[in-house]
Amino acid sequence: MIDPITALTYSAFLAIVVSLLFWPQKGIYWQFKLGKQNTERVLMEDALKQLFDHEYLNKAGTLRSLSGALQKNMDLTAKIMNKLSTLGLVDFSESQFKLTTEGKKYSLRIIRTHRLWERYFADETGLSEEEWHREAELREHTTSTEQAEKLASHMGYPSFDPHGDPIPTELGELPPPKGQPLSGFNVGDYARIVHIEDEPETIYAQLVAEGLYPGMQLNIIEKIGSKISFAADGEEVVLAPVVANNISAILLENEQIIEDESESLTDLKVGEYGEVTRISRACRGTQRRRLMDLGIVPDTVISAEFSSAGANPMAYNVRGSLIALRSDQAIFIKIKRMEIQ
Repeated sequence: MIDPITALTYSAFLAIVVSLLFWPQKGIYWQFKLGKQNTERVLMEDALKQLFDHEYLNKAGTLRSLSGALQKNMDLTAKIMNKLSTLGLVDFSESQFKLTTEGKKYSLRIIRTHRLWERYFADETGLSEEEWHREAELREHTTSTEQAEKLASHMGYPSFDPHGDPIPTELGELPPPKGQPLSGFNVGDYARIVHIEDEPETIYAQLVAEGLYPGMQLNIIEKIGSKISFAADGEEVVLAPVVANNISAILLENEQIIEDESESLTDLKVGEYGEVTRISRACRGTQRRRLMDLGIVPDTVISAEFSSAGANPMAYNVRGSLIALRSDQAIFIKIKRMEIQ
């Protein structure tokens, strides 16, 4: 026979366990259920984004193509799309999924939030380029419409994200896509990058490592089966076609071609002078602001004063102040040489 004290202790312990498991909204069971719901919502929102991208680029939204885009198996993708159809966000006909009017509004809201966060991370933080997309993916699902509009207002309502994608307006307006893959250009063509695709991550990382960015001018040098080579900022870049096709560009007419400004501050030797023409658009966020705060703006004359062992960093005279810059900073500063006696 169990004594009363032991029975009371056991009952209290059991009550605590039940409370931990089933306490409304905070118990383990409810937290698990909430987490499962949130995961399902994230998957549905990702599916809406992918379906919108298909329609935006005039691609068929089939179960197979959406499964590949989401990187989920066909069964799970079918379950997600069925749920979206039940909610009135997606229609299915002729073996294709299509967004309803409400589905399009929903997807544009998620896309707007995602691209606003990418713009924010690029311009106002020290996050690396490879992190922008990943962080925005996390924030897009937890940012309310009101929070997104405050973010847009803070940044002055930007029109494009750092990859060149247009940011939908608050009313859901979005211009049509422009540009074509780099493989569509001919040898000798001049083009300007308008978009760099940030997925898959491995290909995007390669494009980042090459220093490519929207707004950059390219000159196609060679095209053969296994590679495409082009000049960009005075350097030759060689890419496999599968990588190059993640770059979209527009053809430049003769009057649109900018004279080469390939030299950067790293090209100056001790005792030489250069006038700043621009800071590369590849230099963003806190690093760009630091250079500008140092007085490195167009028309500023800079001289190379002396170097450390290995010439990195190099000391430069900027507006009468001696400033040390590493080569990975100085390369962003574009110059034209000057002869000063």
